Amino acid sequence: MRITPRRLAIGVIVLISVGFMISAVILIVQRGGLTGIAVVSIALPGFFVPHFLHIRAALRGAEPGGPTVGLLIQAVAAYAPIMLLPDSLGGYWWGMPSILLGLVLLRLRLPLALGCLVPMTVVHFVAASAVAESEFMVLNGVYGLCNLLVTGFTIYGVVRLVVVSDELAQARTELAEAAVLRERLRISRDLHDGLGSSLAAIALKGDLARKLIGRDPVAADGELAELIHVARDAAQDVRQVARGYREMSLTGEVHRAMALLEASGVSCRTSLAPLEVPRQVDEALAWAVREGTTNVVRHSRATSCSISTSVQAGAVRLELVNDGARERHADGGGLTGLKERAAGLGGSVSAERIENDGFRFTMEVPA
Repeated sequence: MRITPRRLAIGVIVLISVGFMISAVILIVQRGGLTGIAVVSIALPGFFVPHFLHIRAALRGAEPGGPTVGLLIQAVAAYAPIMLLPDSLGGYWWGMPSILLGLVLLRLRLPLALGCLVPMTVVHFVAASAVAESEFMVLNGVYGLCNLLVTGFTIYGVVRLVVVSDELAQARTELAEAAVLRERLRISRDLHDGLGSSLAAIALKGDLARKLIGRDPVAADGELAELIHVARDAAQDVRQVARGYREMSLTGEVHRAMALLEASGVSCRTSLAPLEVPRQVDEALAWAVREGTTNVVRHSRATSCSISTSVQAGAVRLELVNDGARERHADGGGLTGLKERAAGLGGSVSAERIENDGFRFTMEVPA
């Protein structure tokens, strides 16, 4: 059987509770007569039934609250026998307040628990000192006080360790679920951003090849060859997404965008500032060019497009402007993915209509 933190804590608490009181109970029953038997018969269940109910609640992570009936019953069962037992037998019962302290710390709010701790320590010290010979009064009082504090805080500590262990396990589970969710979002975003452009290019070149095959077989053959090349790139993109990385660059993606736009009949102008930026920034800008180009091909009647970059106040600004914007164009998953990428770098993405039926797509990230 595997020893879990919870089972270990229960075992330690049972060992402390039984170990502290078993010899005391035996002595009281043997020497106390009917009074001792009656007191023990009432006090033991009166103390230990709410004791283990409180321990179970604390192990489940129940929040501390105000005084409960159970704690009041335990307090009576812990201190009353000390005064009721005949002769000096009440001294054997001083282990009960030590166990009670652990419950006080676990089940009461901190100010109230500390308020109970002070009188309990004073009473324990005075009582332990009173039963010792004069030369050992202080020493016995310190011993009794240490006994109270060590027992009480041991019970408190093992229960809190179990609760913290459960919270850490829950946190690990939540972190694992969050990591899975982030990975799903990454795959979804990369597939949309990467395959969207590739599939648009494949559809475009397939359509061109179909139109050219009757009147210009050579040109149609060239388009089909490029279609095959784009399809192979798309397959490689899928493998890279599955492996968890993408090797993209702004310069390479701009060249690819120019080829796609010009094949679509859109004239393309570029104005790229010389950049020395971290790889994450370069990749984010490359993704922006890919998504912007895909949207121009899919969602506009553009005849011209410009791609430019600039550096201003420590930030890189990418602008992609085209004409022929359609009246309605809802933000898709690609734009959402780019906003997430930019936000992760402390940047932003915007898309807006401009004059003369134009459309401007912008990404700005720290350089």
